[in-house]
Amino acid sequence: MTKGLLGRKVGMTQIFEESGEAIPVTVIAAGPCNVLQIRTSERDGYEAIQLGFEDKPRRLASRSERGHVAKLSSKRSKKLAAAGQEIAQKAGCEPQRSVREFRGSTTGYEVGQQVTLGVLDGVTMIDVTGTSKGRGFSGVMRRHNFHGQRASHGVKKAHRQAGGTGSGSAGPSRMFKGVRMAGQYGNARITVRNLKVVRIDTENNLLLVRGAVPGPNGGLLVIRETNKIG
Repeated sequence: MTKGLLGRKVGMTQIFEESGEAIPVTVIAAGPCNVLQIRTSERDGYEAIQLGFEDKPRRLASRSERGHVAKLSSKRSKKLAAAGQEIAQKAGCEPQRSVREFRGSTTGYEVGQQVTLGVLDGVTMIDVTGTSKGRGFSGVMRRHNFHGQRASHGVKKAHRQAGGTGSGSAGPSRMFKGVRMAGQYGNARITVRNLKVVRIDTENNLLLVRGAVPGPNGGLLVIRETNKIG
């Protein structure tokens, strides 16, 4: 399996090297994660480990979420058992808030196993995926860093607007795709590549990485060993 974990962003701080250099770091609460399913080439067409992170209260979980991690009695399960069909193995844990798959070899993993921060031992660089902060519908100055229009002669109450879009009246008489305009800003899936692992605290399940990661404090993250060379 690609070395990886699920976690939650705690916040940012700084630590000091022996030389006195201050290093800005993001603190991530990573793991422990439960192995919920194991995908196989014979059954699913690919190999992967499905991990779940952080218990979700049963009162907030749907029946399908509870049935995903534990055996629930139902008419369908009774019919399958009567027909002699094997029921998929369950992890036997609480419903999980975050569920993601990590593709790769499944050797050494089994359903119900807990994956801890120790899986990242020896990893020096990681990729972190999260959902960026949502900033709603924003104008071009905030969203794309436009400098705005002149605040003097010839501009009347349009200082923060985008200005002309340059499509012309004769041709092509339409807007080109990808023109930077006002619109939804943030709330997108972002991956930051090649972040340096500064410290791993397996006792407290804390991971310190150099630099910033996407999302607000408390946001859910996916952490993978980077496959980027250089």
